[in-house]
Amino acid sequence: MSEQSPAPAQSVFREGLLRGQVALVTGGGSGIGLGISELLATLGAHVVIASRKPEHIEAAVAAIRAAGGSASAESLDVRDPERVAAVVQKIAGEHGRIDLLVNNAAGNFYAPSESLSPNAWRSVIEIDLYGTFFCSQAVLPVMKAQGGGRIVSISMTLHYRGWPLMAHATAAKAGIDALTRTLALEWAPYGIRMNAIAPGPIPTEGVRKAFTPPPSASGQVPDVFAIEKAMESYARKAIPAGRWGTPRDIANMVAFLASPAGEWITGAIMVVDGGEWLAKNPSPQMQRP
Repeated sequence: MSEQSPAPAQSVFREGLLRGQVALVTGGGSGIGLGISELLATLGAHVVIASRKPEHIEAAVAAIRAAGGSASAESLDVRDPERVAAVVQKIAGEHGRIDLLVNNAAGNFYAPSESLSPNAWRSVIEIDLYGTFFCSQAVLPVMKAQGGGRIVSISMTLHYRGWPLMAHATAAKAGIDALTRTLALEWAPYGIRMNAIAPGPIPTEGVRKAFTPPPSASGQVPDVFAIEKAMESYARKAIPAGRWGTPRDIANMVAFLASPAGEWITGAIMVVDGGEWLAKNPSPQMQRP
């Protein structure tokens, strides 16, 4: 896609900015989470990548190490508070600290609200919202003991205006925003800075599905080229900055908040979306020819 800018090969941050720090990134083996993990490792942090899917985290750790970074993997379902606590204690025991938690694990998909099953609703709420709380609560004693730390949760912009077919995800992410502000106030005396990032449209698998029309009555599969053109058209018309976002765009904000520059920032929801949500365009599903 012509509007998709590639992630920069060289970081905009100084070398070694996060050297000596330990970062835990949930859902850090693919998509936005992988972009965050890669940048943090580039800046000198040891990154612990946690996910339910071993194939994702093992490949991510191998790639980071091959590039000269420091990383390790932990199998983790953020919906399980006992497992979350065990993983956090293991990391703290092995490395002596946890400086940064990135709550990135999510389980979003498009589905009509009228037919959304209780299990589908529960799954997204538990991964996105419960998982954010469980992980944040688990790292609290570690960060208190070391005199502070940073927690960054990944939210979204869709709940700012409503987004058809995403009732479960928008409800969960709105909860993350509220949780961020509340915990920021509660935990500021411990030196913990709690913020969130609301990414705009980044061409993940879910976004591509939103632009993919169903098969025709004859069973003809949608043309990949047509899908790409539709996405390019959306970027030109709906994103004021004129392009889709990249994982590096979000990773840069995580690094900023984790750096000394973020010392006096807490309780903030940082929107990184090229101005898309302000344009108030309808979702791809609701657009009419």
